[in-house]
Amino acid sequence: MKKTLCLALTLAFILGVFGLAQAEAMKINGAGASFPYPVYSQWAHKYKDLKEVEVNYQSIGSGGGIAQIKAKTVNFGGTDKPLKLEEQKESDLLMFPMLIGGIVPVVNIKGIKAGELQLSQELLANIFMGNIKSWDDPAIKKANPDLKLPKQAITIVHRADGSGSTWLFTHYLSQISPDWKAKVGYGKVVSWPTGIGAKGNEGVAANVNRVMGGIGYVEYAYAIKGNLTYAKLENQAGKFVAPSIESFQSAAAYADWKNAPGYFMVLTNQPGDNTWPIAGATFILIHKTQPDVKLAKAMLEYFEWCFKHGSDIATQLHYVPMPEEVVKMVEASWTQEVKADGQPVWQ
Repeated sequence: MKKTLCLALTLAFILGVFGLAQAEAMKINGAGASFPYPVYSQWAHKYKDLKEVEVNYQSIGSGGGIAQIKAKTVNFGGTDKPLKLEEQKESDLLMFPMLIGGIVPVVNIKGIKAGELQLSQELLANIFMGNIKSWDDPAIKKANPDLKLPKQAITIVHRADGSGSTWLFTHYLSQISPDWKAKVGYGKVVSWPTGIGAKGNEGVAANVNRVMGGIGYVEYAYAIKGNLTYAKLENQAGKFVAPSIESFQSAAAYADWKNAPGYFMVLTNQPGDNTWPIAGATFILIHKTQPDVKLAKAMLEYFEWCFKHGSDIATQLHYVPMPEEVVKMVEASWTQEVKADGQPVWQ
């Protein structure tokens, strides 16, 4: 009896260890942009329930995501700053788009509701340059004659970490303002003329919500989730538009992915009466040469599921899913580019 019990316990232990090893093999680690984190977190939760595969994604900013995938400390990186094909090749990386969303200015002004404040291109640039210092400035009042704007100091809240959201936002400011382009420029990190720094979209949203008179920039889902007051922006057509999935889709319509080497695409300041001017894609970075074929295949199966079954979650969170023709292009690139032991991982 004791011998039988001992054998049973030994077998249970062996099976338990084997099961644990299997579970660990199916853990996929990613890190990077906070821009898509609201979607990525829900996708991962849903996928674990369906497939028992754990996808762990850390929201650390695009700069961190690029650094970690290049260092091979994660299985995939997330970035809102697209890498040019040359940079992808230097690190044996494949980049592909996952979603499209929008960066929106959010404010904390007493008595002002979401969508009431209108900011022209000139006003937006001058506010972030620090040239306009109070919400009752004559230039803001002239653009918003029906609003009762308080005599309240403007506090800029910007990202403190290396950020694709910063890259998109400052890229746009460089497009619409020669002064900004000459004095500040654009990048994941810039030398801000004024303001306070915060980590991640989460940090910017929290600080704007805390600081009366604050203005910052966040991905739209963070504005909605935090019940923040967003401003309307003047677009390339001279129209003041509100952020919405429809205005992001209008910007996305101008994306010519077939003629984008390495899927490098920037969607700021696109034409169209209904276009949101600070739209952008968020991207996944993976290594072309994979060390573990089983894990690599599991990772690509996860991304395939996100593309084909995650659209409803993305849309509910105000992101634009990638069109089917783009998904087919991406999966074709997996077949051609991603290999383990010299053999294609995806077939």
